[in-house]
Order: sequence, then structure tokens, then C-alpha cells
Amino acid sequence: MTITKEMRIQDIVAANPETVRVFFKHGLMCVGCAAARFESLAQGAMAHGIDTDALVADLNALLEGAEAQAEA
Repeated sequence: MTITKEMRIQDIVAANPETVRVFFKHGLMCVGCAAARFESLAQGAMAHGIDTDALVADLNALLEGAEAQAEA
């Protein structure tokens, strides 16, 4: 799975619960709030003044690392 800024926050977290720590690291604490159900990653990041591209890169790096471990 590759995360994009158009994806809903809730969908990302539901499919990959380990991503919560990356959201928190970037200061996006609303992963469980009502807005996360309909808000895209870009919308949530923008609302909180977070660099969307950096957040997406870190989320995908986490998932790529998890995939590499699973394949080993």
C-alpha cells in the first residue's frame, strides 16, 4: 500500500495502525477524531500547519520498512 495525500486519515490508520506514531511525530493528533473519518491527509495536515509531503514520505517509509521486514 502506498499512502497518498488524497487518502482519508481514518482509512490509513485502520489499515496500518502503526502509522499513528508517525502522525503524532508530525503533530497531527486527531487520528481518532470525527474529522479523521472524512478528512483527507492533505486537509488534516493543512489545518494543523503540517508539511504534507514530509508526512506522506514518513508514512510511506514506515510502511516500506514493515514490508521489508515481512519479506526477510
